[in-house]
Amino acid sequence: MFRGIYETTIDAKGRTSLPARFREILVEKHGDERFFLTNSSPIRLGDGLYGSGLLIFPYNEWFAFEEKFRESKGLTAEQRKSIMYTIITPAQECCADKIGRFLIPPTFRRDAALDRDIQFIGTLDKIEIWSISEWNKVRAQNMRNFPSDTEAAAELGL
Repeated sequence: MFRGIYETTIDAKGRTSLPARFREILVEKHGDERFFLTNSSPIRLGDGLYGSGLLIFPYNEWFAFEEKFRESKGLTAEQRKSIMYTIITPAQECCADKIGRFLIPPTFRRDAALDRDIQFIGTLDKIEIWSISEWNKVRAQNMRNFPSDTEAAAELGL
């Protein structure tokens, strides 16, 4: 599973390095160093604002996601189109070089507001990439959404 938060940078050409631990997991658990890069789901930040980062899907997990999407029920036509155009259509197959570098295309950098300083966030089955400034907004919203003093949190031992 992908766990942890790793700070790094993007160079002027849009290259960054996938954390070594995440590269190891791609190969050891998923059997493939390739992955798919795409936009993440928008996150409500309040006051009509949304934050967005990027998602890295392990190679074979991407195809499982596409199949789940094809078979999914309960989405309106507008919701299906939104997922298609936000996440599926822009997805690109990637592979890091020998030292872990890969290119984040300009459209992804612009859409996710990525500047020089970024963070890779392990979310168990996927990896997220956020600009540090956007991640701080998401963390603040997550604190507001945290289920403190709820039965569900107590069941988790939190």
